[in-house]
Amino acid sequence: MIAPARDVHIIGVGSYTPDRVLTNKDLEKIVDTSDEWIVSRTGIKERRIADPDTPASALATEAARRALQDSGVKGEEIDQIIVGTVTGDRPFPSTACLLQDRLGATSAYAFDISAACSGFLYALSLGRSQILAGAAETVLVAGVETLSKITDWTDRNTCVLFGDAAGAVVLRSTGQPGGILATKLHSDGSLHFHPGFVAGCAGRPGNGTSAHP
Repeated sequence: MIAPARDVHIIGVGSYTPDRVLTNKDLEKIVDTSDEWIVSRTGIKERRIADPDTPASALATEAARRALQDSGVKGEEIDQIIVGTVTGDRPFPSTACLLQDRLGATSAYAFDISAACSGFLYALSLGRSQILAGAAETVLVAGVETLSKITDWTDRNTCVLFGDAAGAVVLRSTGQPGGILATKLHSDGSLHFHPGFVAGCAGRPGNGTSAHP
């Protein structure tokens, strides 16, 4: 018997940003740049910056709690936690494991993936695949970065781009039409030497998802 196709919906969303705001005017005092130069090239006017002693897991935990509240899902209902980050608290244990403990997700298995700016989309695609395969029913996906901790604040070409924040979604099959219809991921490792490789990575959501790290 062929199993019926499953749907995967985003049933809850949450986000969190630190309180501190770093504006383009602030950056004018740090590096040779201007508000006009930044806005005309990036569209960015301000970014959020975490305190030096605030780890990525703290931002991700708050975003995840808001996503769970939005979805009505309890921590113990989560089967899997995937966190996309390149600025986790430490090499191990994973940031996802820290979330698992703080959310009371005692039934979940948890791990991080590293795909820079596209990490959230990679994690989203993986979580969707796990539900479609029947390996999980409810998946928490989070993306978090505290890039301010590793940014070169003397490099005007890159320091204007990055800030700190976290976002999270809860995925579940609902039996309803729609949801995440498809995903498409792509990488080009031949550009690893290019200065814009990290700064230029992007994701493009639509009926499906697309990512090019």
